Amino acid sequence: MITREEISILLDHPVYDGDGNKIGDAKHVFLDDASGRPEWVTVKTGMFGSSESFVPIRDASMVQDHLEVPYDKDKVKGAPSVDIDAGGHLSVDEEHRLYEYYGINWDNVLSDPKDDDGTTGRAGTAGAAGAAGAAGAAGA
Repeated sequence: MITREEISILLDHPVYDGDGNKIGDAKHVFLDDASGRPEWVTVKTGMFGSSESFVPIRDASMVQDHLEVPYDKDKVKGAPSVDIDAGGHLSVDEEHRLYEYYGINWDNVLSDPKDDDGTTGRAGTAGAAGAAGAAGAAGA
């Protein structure tokens, strides 16, 4: 699991799948509004970084100088397009669609048993995830 403290480390660094294939570079991290935990990372993919895909980072890890996610390159590249509103948030519907695409049970997200501080968390309940980006990471 990626912590808030690791956000600034992973931004603009490579993202690899579990087989060692480079997917792209991490561009933005979205935090859960309710828990404040990192939930999503956007990854610039494509020939010239022309596309940006959302990837859940609940099961991702920092490995040396890159982020490793448990999804293969084609899965990430095929993720549904998401239109971020002006506030830099995912809507609940968009977040639900992304979780469904990645095969993550929405009910498990809502009943995540423990936050980093040991309290019970409810991811996605307060209007989904908001961007941390480089400025948000510096203030974390």
